[in-house]
Amino acid sequence: MSTAIVTGQPVPGSSLENDLRSLGFDVRVAADAAETESLLAAVPAGRRVALVDARFVGHVHALRLGLTDPRFPVAAVPGAVTAQPDARPALTRAVARETSAPGGTATVRAAGGGAPSLAVDSLADRVADALDADGGAVHRPELGSLVAAVPADPQARNEARQAVSAVDDEAVRLKSAVKSRDGFFTTFFISPYSRYIARWCARRGLTPNQVTTASLLTALIAAGCAATGTRGGFVAAGVLLIASFVLDCTDGQLARYALKYSTLGAWLDATFDRAKEYAYYAGLALGAARGGDDVWALALGAMILQTCRHVVDFSFTEANHDATANTSPTAALSDKLDSVGWTVWLRRMIVLPIGERWAMIAVLTAVTTPRITFYVLLVGCAFAAAYTTAGRVLRSVTRKARRTDRAAQALADLADPGPLAGAVRRVARKGLPGLAVPAVALLGGAVVVACSALTDFGGPLPVAGAVVYVLTSALAVARPLKGALDWLVPPFFRAAEYGTVLALAGKAGVNGALPAAFGLVAAVAYHHYDTVYRIRGNAGAPPAWLVRAIGGHEGRTLLVAVLAAVLTGAQFKVALTVLAVAVALVVLVESIRFWVSAGAPAVHDEGETA
Repeated sequence: MSTAIVTGQPVPGSSLENDLRSLGFDVRVAADAAETESLLAAVPAGRRVALVDARFVGHVHALRLGLTDPRFPVAAVPGAVTAQPDARPALTRAVARETSAPGGTATVRAAGGGAPSLAVDSLADRVADALDADGGAVHRPELGSLVAAVPADPQARNEARQAVSAVDDEAVRLKSAVKSRDGFFTTFFISPYSRYIARWCARRGLTPNQVTTASLLTALIAAGCAATGTRGGFVAAGVLLIASFVLDCTDGQLARYALKYSTLGAWLDATFDRAKEYAYYAGLALGAARGGDDVWALALGAMILQTCRHVVDFSFTEANHDATANTSPTAALSDKLDSVGWTVWLRRMIVLPIGERWAMIAVLTAVTTPRITFYVLLVGCAFAAAYTTAGRVLRSVTRKARRTDRAAQALADLADPGPLAGAVRRVARKGLPGLAVPAVALLGGAVVVACSALTDFGGPLPVAGAVVYVLTSALAVARPLKGALDWLVPPFFRAAEYGTVLALAGKAGVNGALPAAFGLVAAVAYHHYDTVYRIRGNAGAPPAWLVRAIGGHEGRTLLVAVLAAVLTGAQFKVALTVLAVAVALVVLVESIRFWVSAGAPAVHDEGETA
């Protein structure tokens, strides 16, 4: 349980103590700074502690935002400051300094971070300022129209209370539960009512993780309905897929509404979207097979295309999020277009984000066939990928930016090189200059995919192409990836590896080879998504032993090519299945261990718009 220490003389008629208890705090009252220091020392080390000025006037949700968000070690709103267990020593030092110092005046920031509204002697605000001065990175949430103030006199208190009465904090809380930036379909067709589902869940004690799990189960049932291959099954699958997406929106809204962010929730939310979509692809392929139509190649192609789209998004973001001198005429043009409202929604729809994509899949499933569904999906995703990638290439070549060592390391981790690439890199030593890096990565990938797709199954040419790929991929990552277009290297590697598996499984010409390839790509893609979300959570890449154990992208590509050359089609199918199971077991066990461990970051993923 968290502890709130209310400092100063209680104000008659104030609901502050009850408000803090409603937020889960054990409330203690300190008459002065010295007693505050004593009470703080008596609080068990594993508890969150908040200092709140007894004169505080504001909305309960302002206190909730400032004092209960688990993502920030230290946070504050005017009149209140909190520290989680890891930041308790810093809070204790700041309180000790303020206790020994003569009484002073702290600047109280206006709600929303505007100009100072009041200047009063407030221990909580002096401590927050001291933590700021010590480099404590105090989080100050944007309060908007919410009120949080420490009135200096009765007149100011009355005015603050009137301001509280004038704003419905529940309406603000509901509105803030919805992501500020989302797709057209989600914004206008899902969020207007899913936020109320989120509130319903919160009032019944449901957690975001439970809603996320319900969304996954609904999507898996939808995939099962699609697998029946009947028109009724396809209609039910489409309806259930939309229901799953509603729950998918609800879990994030519930997390924001109740501030229930968690380590496990970050992992579940980040990975289940992909699991749901790709399981649904498999269900469609199974349903088509029941009707005598083999669309496994299309299903695998759709998964590969969608995964590569995400890798483009992740790589570009990681390459540029902390770049200095990050300017571009293309970005300036995009900012100008943002001022024209309809262009914003049009561009968000063009990229076929998850809401539009799932709605399209659901409708096409219900009224057409799996083959038509995959054809439209592939065309739509290919156009969206070309549009977004072209824009990012233009931004990259026209901007003047210096990328950091952190960005280069993130790209190297996303590239997923294994021991073979490492050995070649140590021999070659010198890297490639400038634009040669993505060019060589693209060339090597094109060679191995072409050799696999354009020759008969069982020949040696795919092995030769894979050897070329090993060499070129090692050269591409031989130096830090700080070039203008080096963020293209990871998606080129993903396309090469996945495309090779697709081509060789298709050439095998035996039933079950493509489903086995689908399973292998799904397992490897999970590893790549897991890498992304660890980096985004500032937890670093997966351990080196894991990357070595599963061979790296170049090692897996070479292994699959060799297996195709030395085995029959039936044996190759079995080998792909065994490899898929082995990779899945290794990466899942290590990933689950990491994400449920206490050392993983406490965050909540906002979800990918694509």
